[in-house]
Formats: sequence, structure tokens, C-alpha cells
Amino acid sequence: MASVLKHHRDTPMRLSLRSPWSMGLWLTSGITLAGWAIAPALAEPEAPDPAVAAVAQLLEGVMDTTQQAATNPKAPSVRMTTCQIAIAPPAPRRGPAIFLYQEQALTTKLDQPYRQRILKLQSGATANAVESLSFKPAQPKPLIGLCNRPPAQRVMPVTAIGDPVCSVLLTPQADTTRFLGKTPGTGCPANYRGATRITNEIELFVAGMNTWDRGFDASGKQVWGARSEAYQFRRPTSSPPPSLTPKP
Repeated sequence: MASVLKHHRDTPMRLSLRSPWSMGLWLTSGITLAGWAIAPALAEPEAPDPAVAAVAQLLEGVMDTTQQAATNPKAPSVRMTTCQIAIAPPAPRRGPAIFLYQEQALTTKLDQPYRQRILKLQSGATANAVESLSFKPAQPKPLIGLCNRPPAQRVMPVTAIGDPVCSVLLTPQADTTRFLGKTPGTGCPANYRGATRITNEIELFVAGMNTWDRGFDASGKQVWGARSEAYQFRRPTSSPPPSLTPKP
């Protein structure tokens, strides 16, 4: 199968990667999440790179594959929910970063997500590139439904982030709010549903996201994931798209 991502023809919106974004995280005292007592911490004064902030805004919110499942009986109906979280104390990083919590669940079992991840978004090695490093939380069950809680309660201790799982490098496309990304090299090591290696290719845009998420066994055979078409996550028509304008 060709590894080229399917292009989405939504209306282009211009994004200035030099805009003065302000996406600092804040922490409050007296917060307890998943049994962890969170100590007070100061707001992070530095704003992340504009491209990092743009990717965060494109990822945040709710997307699902219900439209795809309605036309393709072999496509699962899945909901992806993503929200910004704060880390206390701030996690080690090479520059300003944004942390997101993301969970995926079948639309018929929203209280039983099959994938929960912490995403750390930070500047990549090249200009305007964004690295998304995913972590598998050490205690995932207490985090179910985290995005339904007020922002002040979405705080995690750095020790609870878990182990890094994989990374994706996203690159902005010229004059649009569209990013293309993929896993490095031959993918990331895995031990999930018979796969020893996973790869992913992503097309992220205002209306949603296309993903080619695949698992391969030790012999190189694909054992699960996208085959004839990408997983097509779209924002529900009732949800407004991200504004992608600088925040004060």
C-alpha cells in the first residue's frame, strides 16, 4: 500500500508561524488527580513555538470516525478525545512544550477507552517542525474521562506520565493549517496484538485528521491497522473548528 497520505480538500486557512502565541500552562494548589496530591507550581512563562501551539489546537477536542463507518462497514466507529493538561512539577524538556491527554474508544464503549496516551508537543530539530512524543500512562484507568473535568483539575505529576512509546514528526504545509507527519525510520518497537513494530502517518487539518496506523509482526507482515484507506477522524458538525488565531 502506498504510504502517501490522502489529501483533504478543506478550505485553506493561512497560519503565520511567526505569530505571538501565548499558550502557557497553569497549575493551582490543592489539586488531586487519580489519587496523586499535586503540589502548587508557578505558571510556565515561556510560550511554545507557534507551530507547536498550532498542532495542539488542531488536536484538541473531539473527533470521530462515524462518517467513515457509515459508508464503510469494515471501518470501526471510534471517538478520539484530546485536551491540554499541566504537569507538576514541569517535566524535563529542551524548550517550551505543551502536554495533551488523549484517549480513543469505540463509540459504543466510550467509558472503556482502548488507548490512552500523554502527548508531549515540542519543537522539532528543523524549522517549524513539531515533535509529538507519546507516553503510556503508568495508571491509565483513573484518567478515563479526564477531558470532561475542568482545566484546573487536569494536572498530573511528572512521575505519572509513564514510559515513552513512540514519536511522530509533523511538518507544516506551505500557507495552510495542514500538517503531515510520520513515525521515524521503520517505526517504533511494540508489543501489542501480535505487533513488534508500529508505524503511523498523519494528516492533520482543521476539519480533523487522517491516520495510517499499522502494526507489523517480527516477519514484517501487517497484523492490524489501516489497509485500503486511512482512519478518517472528523470533528462532529456540532463542534466549531479551532480558530487558529493568536491567544492573548
